[in-house]
Amino acid sequence: MTTAIEVHGLRKRYGDTRAVDGVDLRIGEGEVFALLGPNGAGKTTTVEILAGFRDRDGGTVAVLGEDPQRAGLDWRRDIGIVFQDAADVAALSVIETLRHFARYYPRARDPYEVLQSVGLEEKARARIRTLSGGQRRRLDVGIGVIGRPRLLFLDEPTTGFDPEARRRFWALIRSLAGDGTTILLTTHYLDEAEALADRVAVVVAGRVAACGDPASLGGRTTAHATVRWQEGETPRSVRTDDPGQLVAELTARLGGTPPGLTIARPTLEDVYLELIGDRR
Repeated sequence: MTTAIEVHGLRKRYGDTRAVDGVDLRIGEGEVFALLGPNGAGKTTTVEILAGFRDRDGGTVAVLGEDPQRAGLDWRRDIGIVFQDAADVAALSVIETLRHFARYYPRARDPYEVLQSVGLEEKARARIRTLSGGQRRRLDVGIGVIGRPRLLFLDEPTTGFDPEARRRFWALIRSLAGDGTTILLTTHYLDEAEALADRVAVVVAGRVAACGDPASLGGRTTAHATVRWQEGETPRSVRTDDPGQLVAELTARLGGTPPGLTIARPTLEDVYLELIGDRR
């Protein structure tokens, strides 16, 4: 897989605080990669460094083959960015804003197509100052994708979205990924990471605590399973590394499938909470 982002030993300090403390990452072209972690873990600082908006104190960084601290305008045209806090021109309408930003790019998407993809078609003529917080966030996402970026940075993009808007956004991300866009996403929504990301990294105190695909992160696929069933009036549960064998034994002993039988392995949330609890 061709590499879109390669980071070794990334470090950034603010006074005595190590915001980023030796991060290593390798993200392939066309991959959707999610950064997870508590507030203050260093996710946003990492994204700002990779996007060329903040200088690093140490380490090596290559983004689309360039060092973000020295990359030129052609490199920046291939980058789309949605930060947590975005400035806007309150007097412009939504469609005027998208048309304005489209002029910066040689292969810009159609502004009305972008409006539909972020669920703002009914607000096309509305002034930005009249939008709700969630609607402004959707416009930020629209600005981020208007230039057909090869690489898209999304920092908490669905904050303030209602459920329908989040699902539309997920469909947009899947469409972009299907077209080969590389996406680096930070989010507090674990269901979002599990639904969208090919791989995730959990960042705690400026370091990567774990990295892998969501289904196997932290040993989820090999972790002990919890088997629950009802035996008479009594609920039962057992943790085991061989749930199939346990269910076979129960079925033989009880003369059929136990009532209320469920088998559960740790969720992504379980693994995440264990990681950030261990590494704080």
